[in-house]
Amino acid sequence: MSTAQRLSLATLPAVPAALRPPVDPRALRPRIVHLGIGAFHRAHQALATQTAEAAHGGGWGIAGVTQRSRAVVDALRPQDGLYSFTERRPDGPVTGVVGAVTEVLHAADDSARLSELLASADVTVVTLTVTEKGYRRDPADGGLALEDPLVRADLAGAPAPATVVGRLAAGLRARLRAGGAPLSVVSCDNMAANGAVLRRLVRDFVAASAWDERDRLLDWMTGSVAFPATVVDRIVPATTDADRETAARALGVADEGAVTGEPFTQWVLQDIFATDRPRWEEAGARFVADVAPYQSAKLRLLNGAHSLIAYRGLAEGCETVADVLATPWGETAVRAYCAEAAQSLPPAEGLDLPAYIDSLVVRFANPAMHHRIRQIAMDGSLKIPERWLAPLRELRAAGRDTPELVSALAAWARVTRDHPLDDPQAEALRRAWGRPARDALRRLLSLLGADGLADDTSLITSVAAELRSGARPR
Repeated sequence: MSTAQRLSLATLPAVPAALRPPVDPRALRPRIVHLGIGAFHRAHQALATQTAEAAHGGGWGIAGVTQRSRAVVDALRPQDGLYSFTERRPDGPVTGVVGAVTEVLHAADDSARLSELLASADVTVVTLTVTEKGYRRDPADGGLALEDPLVRADLAGAPAPATVVGRLAAGLRARLRAGGAPLSVVSCDNMAANGAVLRRLVRDFVAASAWDERDRLLDWMTGSVAFPATVVDRIVPATTDADRETAARALGVADEGAVTGEPFTQWVLQDIFATDRPRWEEAGARFVADVAPYQSAKLRLLNGAHSLIAYRGLAEGCETVADVLATPWGETAVRAYCAEAAQSLPPAEGLDLPAYIDSLVVRFANPAMHHRIRQIAMDGSLKIPERWLAPLRELRAAGRDTPELVSALAAWARVTRDHPLDDPQAEALRRAWGRPARDALRRLLSLLGADGLADDTSLITSVAAELRSGARPR
């Protein structure tokens, strides 16, 4: 479909009334700064913010920031921040316009405006979806990678910080200088204890700086800046031309910022906010004292099963998650993996693990989703340690058999050897294969920061046997 007009505030009246935002975008102001305004944020936190605003008001607009690529700025700025979300339901797509984003910034090009916002007392929440690699962690101890070239440049006083942690630290410094209004910094990335991780990284940066107010900044952060832990969940595939066409048909105008997602959504937040926030509970968010049980279940079951699907599916020539679930072995493999990984999870009030696993199978098999497994397989060296290696260590330490996790590791190892993927350690992973298989596996595990598992002869033998036998569809 070809449309002459593009979605914007000027063309919004042409959109069917039922598909327009439930709030007036012009009535919002930037009270949230979001770092990493990709598809997931737009299909998750931004939607929840709009729902909260519709229920309770407060003017909760979002200033969305992209750290490097200008693609999102180019898509959304001409549209006044408007975009559509299409829910991919099994019985057909449902589209609506989201109006929660008040402005879109490029971190380097709009550095002055971003600094102004981070210092503003009217901004009370900063959220992040920058993926695991955006945090620049040292794989050895989990702290900030102080030898990373970009981190070093930021510490040396780069005018526009290139790293998210450097940007946050500089923003908090500016905020302290502007009066020190309290702030909540909310990581929405798939990392265990993501709030505590981000807090440590920012403090590591400040402590390593040469700033005159370094110690005062650290003291102020302790009492005035909260870093709640979160769990987020919604499958959001990369937007395709067909998705944009679907949105255009529904809206009657073109939308270059269209995103899609599954019907299911989850947001669990640690209830330690430092100051005012949107009423996200109106959108189904849950505020709890401890998100760890939810986080472990999500990382080890949903995300872990996703990685399993990706690496085994690539070896079998599948393209999407639903393709894998449509094979004779897909559901069996997912259920077997989840049953094994679930043994590493402690009992938790409110979490029905069998029902949760059933829901994963339904979600993965949704025929309306076209979630490409190559997208899921990216950055495996950052994802696998928390998704697979943590339960693997715990189960083996308890003397339990781990055939499914062994098979998963073999599937990943096979992909690193046969199907090079986008990964921050791609070259090192490739070079690991210039040696016998067992030595290669030890090297791969060492690259994941798992020297203890690399020294586990029984584990290496089992993974090597899986490699020799080829993929294991069942």
